[in-house]
Amino acid sequence: MSKITKILVANRGEIAVRVMRTARDQGYRTVAVYSEADAGALHVSEADQAVCIGAAAVGESYLVADKILAAAKQTGADAIHPGYGFLSENAEFSEACEAASIVFIGPRAEAINLMGSKRLSKIAMIEAGVPCIPGYQDADQSDEVLLSKAEGIGFPLMVKASAGGGGRGMRLVFEQSELAEAIRTARSEAESAFGSGELILERAVIEPRHIEIQVFADEHGNAIYLGERDCSIQRRHQKVVEEAPSPFVDPELRQRMGEAAVNAAKACNYRGAGTVEFLVDSDKNFYFLEMNTRLQVEHPVTELITGLDLVAWQLKVAAGEVLPLTQDQVELTGHAVEVRLYAEDPRNNFMPQTGQVRLWDYPERAGIRMDHGIQTGQVISPFYDPMIAKVIAYGDNRAEAIRRLASAVQDTQLLGMNNNKLFLQNVLRHQVFGAGEATTAFIEQHFSTDVSMAQKEPGNATLAKAALLYFQRGINAGQDNNFHWSRSTPQSYAYKLEFDGKASTVNLAENEHQFEINVGEESTVLEFVSLDENSCVFIENGVRQSLNFAFDDKTLYLDDGTGHFILEDVTHQPAAAAGGAGSGQVKASMDGAIVDVLVKEGDTVEAGQTLVVLEAMKMEHPLKAGISGTVTAISCEAGQQVKSKQLLASVEGDE
Repeated sequence: MSKITKILVANRGEIAVRVMRTARDQGYRTVAVYSEADAGALHVSEADQAVCIGAAAVGESYLVADKILAAAKQTGADAIHPGYGFLSENAEFSEACEAASIVFIGPRAEAINLMGSKRLSKIAMIEAGVPCIPGYQDADQSDEVLLSKAEGIGFPLMVKASAGGGGRGMRLVFEQSELAEAIRTARSEAESAFGSGELILERAVIEPRHIEIQVFADEHGNAIYLGERDCSIQRRHQKVVEEAPSPFVDPELRQRMGEAAVNAAKACNYRGAGTVEFLVDSDKNFYFLEMNTRLQVEHPVTELITGLDLVAWQLKVAAGEVLPLTQDQVELTGHAVEVRLYAEDPRNNFMPQTGQVRLWDYPERAGIRMDHGIQTGQVISPFYDPMIAKVIAYGDNRAEAIRRLASAVQDTQLLGMNNNKLFLQNVLRHQVFGAGEATTAFIEQHFSTDVSMAQKEPGNATLAKAALLYFQRGINAGQDNNFHWSRSTPQSYAYKLEFDGKASTVNLAENEHQFEINVGEESTVLEFVSLDENSCVFIENGVRQSLNFAFDDKTLYLDDGTGHFILEDVTHQPAAAAGGAGSGQVKASMDGAIVDVLVKEGDTVEAGQTLVVLEAMKMEHPLKAGISGTVTAISCEAGQQVKSKQLLASVEGDE
């Protein structure tokens, strides 16, 4: 057996905090590693010791194996838990840990290498008797061979990058005429993202269920499965909702899929926690998709229905112990559902968001679990994945779990940057999901016009509440929160509130606690009750309710249930170009790094033309001219780090 006393967690955010929690419960000491951007992050303060491993960029910190191994040596850590992402599925890192006599809490390098290639893993699964989608996965990667093999597979078909995942290097092709271009772009994208342009072809399974099996194996030849998770609701091949058990899977299908997953694990001499993912058609035929050789983001739903701590199991297996249970001893009870809370804007094509967390609060109640790694005041930087937290609910049955989760998401307060909270609430309360009928086509078929994505700006009722907040903040400055001026005649005020470069005039008439607020032709009547630092209580149409908010000077962050909005009080500012739509100013949409500047001073450009490319949160974002005209100034260069709303270029409009 391996003796483990101190565990270094080679990750950040919610998974680092979650691993440390179990490690501490098991009596292990913990070490955090952090980049310069994460010096104030929650996972740093949660650990017993912490070591800074470099600059903010992952290529200078979290992805540098030598720095992590040096931190382990410096602190005396004898084991490393990689979490997920970063180096968790890096075979060379696993080998380097072994060479340094440090226990890698994960599978052997051979299994990571095999399952990291869709092409090689599929060949191995076919040999192991695991059902696979018909396709082409051989070594000859010439365009001619791929085009020829596609004819035999038939259309529609999927072109997939053999390495990596997350939807990159993946194309759905419906006709032969589209294939050559799909192969070219998928190969280019795969080479850029994963360093390998190797592709496979597969017959497309239209509108399937995405169902995965949690497996566990030890050093002694034991392997079992711990039920399934249904991850069918996805956006661009990224999971949105995960639940266990699947409403689609019956006991017979569960056993068949579970046994196939165990065969997959045994075929690569697996060790530790792993997930075998399948696509399942409407007739309950299932096909191997891939195996993730690490702990999954969605592992909490399995923990809740099995009553097990999967990280504790990982630590036991890494120490050389036998699996705590046999297959016959595994029991599934109740239902669990999880959603991922992201710093992203569903109203703007889900663009990742950056900024300071102005308010972070969540309900602590029966059946609710919040896995997170943030705190109020923390900065969400452009360098990492935009996932903020995972909200998970358990219930005696599926309806109870969904109801609890939707309510908990609604009551979670995340202010400071736009986020997908309303999007998640509406998915959970959608009748198709509630009926257990969602497939991977759910978003496109049933949700593409949802208000969480369609409402691009605050409604008049939201602007009215914002004006009330600005007013009350003004009169209550330095006074008792429940002290209000009393007037014999109504007083009127006009506010100019700006959102995303567009200003709206809001007129507020105050008569003691009653306010009539007008935006254009629409009138809202609010009765003020009380105000504290982050909450306002008011009555609207006879209904008493509360609203959470946060101020930073003249900037207001609020979420009144129609989405998260950031407003500026520009009442006393002179008129100026705001940098929004139709403006000659091109500003950074978020904190990030300039990838490319595509124009120079003096160039003539058209409205909608990309002038600058910004990289943030693993994505490239084109920044476009709002008007046609001539470039009069360039205020940035490739490689430069920039702040949100920083002026990058100016265009003078055509006369």
